[in-house]
This record gives sequence, C-alpha cells and structure tokens, in this order.
Amino acid sequence: MAGSTLIIKDLHVEIEGKEILKGVNLEVKSGEFHAIMGPNGTGKSTLSSAIMGHPKYTVTKGSITLDGKDVLEMEVDERARAGLFLAMQYPSEISGVTNADFLRSAINSKRGEGNEVSLMKFIRELDKQMEFLEMDLDMAQRYLNEGFSGGEKKRNEILQLMMLKPAFAILDEIDSGLDIDALKIVSKGINEMRSSDFSCIMITHYQRLLNYITPDFVHVMMQGRVVKSGGPELAQRLEAEGYDWIKQELGIEDETVGQEA
Repeated sequence: MAGSTLIIKDLHVEIEGKEILKGVNLEVKSGEFHAIMGPNGTGKSTLSSAIMGHPKYTVTKGSITLDGKDVLEMEVDERARAGLFLAMQYPSEISGVTNADFLRSAINSKRGEGNEVSLMKFIRELDKQMEFLEMDLDMAQRYLNEGFSGGEKKRNEILQLMMLKPAFAILDEIDSGLDIDALKIVSKGINEMRSSDFSCIMITHYQRLLNYITPDFVHVMMQGRVVKSGGPELAQRLEAEGYDWIKQELGIEDETVGQEA
C-alpha cells in the first residue's frame, strides 16, 4: 500500500448523545509517525475508536477516507483488511483461543481464501517475532491475554502488529503502565515497523514514549479537536511546561469534554 493516505476531515463524534469530537482534522501519509497528546477527556481514545468503527460511537459529521475510500462505510473487519490496526489501551481477554490460533486466523482473514499462510511459515515468523520482543515462546499457546500482566498484554499487541503488518496502526496509550524495560522492548518493536509503507498514530500522555520513538508530527487535542501541531519539540515543551500555555494562547478555560471510553 505504498503511497497510502488516511484523511480525517471535520470529524464529529458523539456517545449516548454527548458530543466528544467537535471537528477533528488530520492527514497521515505513508511512512509518517504522528503523536497525539492532550489532557484527559479531550477525545483522543474516542478518535481511535471512531476510526476503527466501535459501535458505541456515532459519527454525526465529517469523513474518514483511506486512499479515497470511505472508511465510515466499512464494517470493522473490512477496515482491518483495508490495512487499519488498533492496539488497544485495555486489550480484551479471550478464553479458549490461543495466541497462535488468533494470529493465524487474523492473518488468513487478511490474506483471503485460497491464500492462507502455511503452518510452517507462520510458526517460523511467530517464533522470530516473539524472540525479537523477548517474549516466552510458551505464550503462543496461552489463551489470548488471559492471565497476562499489563506489560505482557502490551507486548502481545505489538506482536500482533508485527505479524499482521498493517498499513496504518493506531496505538492507544501503548505505553500506559509499562516499566522502563518493557517500554524499551515495545518501542523497539514499533520502530522495527518503520518503512515507507507503514504509518502510525501514537496516542500518549507522556514524552517518555517519544524518547524512544521519534514522531514526525505532534498534535495536541483539546475540546474535541486538534488545536496545535508541530514537530518533536512540541512534545518536549509539553513535558516541560504542561498544557496551560496552549490554553492561554487559545483562550481555553475548560478543555474537558467528557469521560472517554
């Protein structure tokens, strides 16, 4: 999918009748890494859920397109097959389905009937990526996320990313709850994905993630929209000074728009 572009225009999203996103504009091209920061409750996680088609969120205005195709008209599985991937802040546990079975089914679904990956090729690739992420190989036969620690769940999300090789990844607070060693490993996996055919949106509260993964662009969300954009130096200033200077610059008194799911 070389040359792919994800374009979000004037996106408005509500949940249970309450408007959370109030006109988000964002363009992400192949090869670009974008970081989205902002105070709690400003719509960051809502944006990721809306892109992936979470049924709780209703798009009331605006558009999301991937290479000119209307993402909002796609079902969730169609979005995944089109190249969109979401690493969730709180990955779900699925009893009875092993990591390996889940990953192979997801890969085969993406490849399509008649083009399934061979078992041996899949096992070789799975072992390679698990070793790269310093994961116990026995985790492949454990039920998906069941009994996993927070760090293991986040590492498992990056394993899925590296196995599925999507065109666009949305990482929703992938650094949340990680100690420094786990953060380095997760960051190593994300950096390994860097290429002209891969783009990433990283939603984070902290500069520390961006110490290991350098974004091309940093965006600040407040009051349900992107209010400021810049380079990596913007994240460094936010770490040093917080968000008050942006609120003063824009005349924002209360940026909280509601509880994010």
